[in-house]
Amino acid sequence: MPCLFIFGLGYAASQIARDVTAMGWQVVSTGSAGSLRFDDAASVRLGLAEATHILSSVPPMADGDPVLEAYGTDLRTAAKAGVWIGYLSSTGVYGDTGGAWVDETAPIKGRRSNRNDADQDWQALGARVFRLPGIYGPGRSVLERLIEGKAHRIDLPDQVFSRVHVDDISRGVIAGFAGPAGVYNLSDDLPCSQNAVVELGAALLGLAPPPVQSMDAAGLSPMARAFYAENRRVANGKAKRVLGWTPLYPDYQSVLAACRVALIR
Repeated sequence: MPCLFIFGLGYAASQIARDVTAMGWQVVSTGSAGSLRFDDAASVRLGLAEATHILSSVPPMADGDPVLEAYGTDLRTAAKAGVWIGYLSSTGVYGDTGGAWVDETAPIKGRRSNRNDADQDWQALGARVFRLPGIYGPGRSVLERLIEGKAHRIDLPDQVFSRVHVDDISRGVIAGFAGPAGVYNLSDDLPCSQNAVVELGAALLGLAPPPVQSMDAAGLSPMARAFYAENRRVANGKAKRVLGWTPLYPDYQSVLAACRVALIR
């Protein structure tokens, strides 16, 4: 039986775990919802030794990647033995491109050097590195923020972002099981402004959209301000060509329609 070991059973990794379990795979994982404690080194190493596939969704810390620091030797051994290794990275490694398109050949110049370093370190390990933009799906969309009164429209009319549905992340990683090592962008086909997403979400809920504000007037957190500090369109052609992957949710309209259905169930 194939066995997937997951470091960090978060939102996206949990969907991957559900999907491979439905395929008849065994899943072992760390994280608050996982089956093992990350610091239980003996159990983690036993799980790694039995895994046919290893995936990390753990983001780097300020002082480095905790998975590579704690289990890098084990991962290098696994890679040499032919075990499949994957890593969920971020399209943030591309930095701000002024709205221009980027693909996997674009230089790494993101503002977070720890994220950039981790991305490159996993590549050096021979991993399939999946670079992800903003993630949304059931329970994690603008619909919930609108209902909670936390959604904003910001006065940045030329700002454009790419996104990806959590199901499409899972499908991309699973397609990557048979693909070569390398970097893959998993993103939708229609980058757009955050305001467009907020406006459609409000319409689907029958709510008035929030007013257009400056970032100062909206009282955005430093993390939210950092989100608006970058502007890019992410190309997904390599994943389509090499992995045979296509997004089930190619645009924000299809995502929000599905999230609206899930919300009222």
